[in-house]
Amino acid sequence: MSQPWMELCQLPPRELFGMLPANRVGEQDRRYVGEVLSAGFRNTEDPADIFARFESAFARRFGVRYAILHNSGTGTMQSCLLAAGIGPGDEVIVPPLTAVSTAMVVVQCGAVPVFADIDPHTFNIDPRDVARKITPYTRAVIPVSLYGLAPDYDAIMELARTHGLTVIEDDAQCFLAEYKGKLVGTIGHAASFSFQASKHMTSGGDGGVVVTDDEEYARSIRKRASLGFRTLGAAPGDVFVPRDLRQDHSFERHDVMGYNFRMSAVQAALGLAQLERLDALVAARVYIAKRYEQVIRGERCQWLIPPVVPEGCSHTYWSYVCKLDEGRAGVDWRTFRRIFISHGGDGLYAAWRPVHLEPVFRHLAFYGRPEQAPNFDPRYQGSVKCYQPGDCPVCESLQPRLCQFKTSMQTLEKAESQISALRATIRVLSR
Repeated sequence: MSQPWMELCQLPPRELFGMLPANRVGEQDRRYVGEVLSAGFRNTEDPADIFARFESAFARRFGVRYAILHNSGTGTMQSCLLAAGIGPGDEVIVPPLTAVSTAMVVVQCGAVPVFADIDPHTFNIDPRDVARKITPYTRAVIPVSLYGLAPDYDAIMELARTHGLTVIEDDAQCFLAEYKGKLVGTIGHAASFSFQASKHMTSGGDGGVVVTDDEEYARSIRKRASLGFRTLGAAPGDVFVPRDLRQDHSFERHDVMGYNFRMSAVQAALGLAQLERLDALVAARVYIAKRYEQVIRGERCQWLIPPVVPEGCSHTYWSYVCKLDEGRAGVDWRTFRRIFISHGGDGLYAAWRPVHLEPVFRHLAFYGRPEQAPNFDPRYQGSVKCYQPGDCPVCESLQPRLCQFKTSMQTLEKAESQISALRATIRVLSR
């Protein structure tokens, strides 16, 4: 499968970056927001039809039947878990190297997160450890397509089929990448995407969407994201209760528990405009990543180890992430970051602390007292009662040495300034 962004990667860099507004907001964004503002806001209808337009366009771009908008890429996953029937007594397997949301939504459903270690080369969840962590209480897996690269979905989906598990893709950082001829986001039972400000596309700082081909699952996800309104459906833009029904005194509104994870019309307008240039946004990130790689290889740098992309996969580089060999570099991570910044680098992000070692998990600080954690719910018969060092040794070893280089620059000049900063840093440390 050839994606349009792959063809855009062949354009001259200046032409490619010329397709992007410098501050992420272009004329199309302003036009769609203007349409929403001109049409006004109603409680029982969408005068600009913006929700249906955005959901239809997103589903069409990913080749799926349904797209359900949310206010964040966190609410998306919680809706998916609730719609899959996840609750107290259940376990959900998640990776430790990810944003905390992936594990936190499990707790918010009353279930127990179980952390499976990562592959040392791709940094994604390791299916072999997923297999080891499956118990009679496991109900779902949330594999993360970290940094823009899919995990080993063949192995994960085989485990899911064998054990009857729901697979919810966390593709917050992975737009339009491929896995063995399939578009990432079309492999699991549902997929969650984030429109938070750092992602490939945004809906004004936050937002998200779930995609799936399962109509009943989509309908249930919609209801879980919309206060459990009974009459909502899976169709594009089916986010309102009709006026006459809503006003009737005998109308029974809510038949399941749900949250208010609904996206606003202004967010949807921004998101639709961003979606229309998503291929260019992805191509620009891939260009920047390849330029970083050219510098590392051109300078014959042996101590900054580029990311691995398995055969049959494409990487869309939410970030360009390398392993730092501190021994061969002769400096530690913090010193490397300081030198990079001194040569014009716009900061350097470390990977998140392993989620299971964050204080909220180490101390089970989910509610008022540790014993109120889902791990101690009497309905839970599993053995995960704490989170501690040693639970995921590969992740714990790698995380302090990962360097996340930005790929979000919207102008060629800003991109080249960061590439030059990396080149200068390598040359200083290679003397």
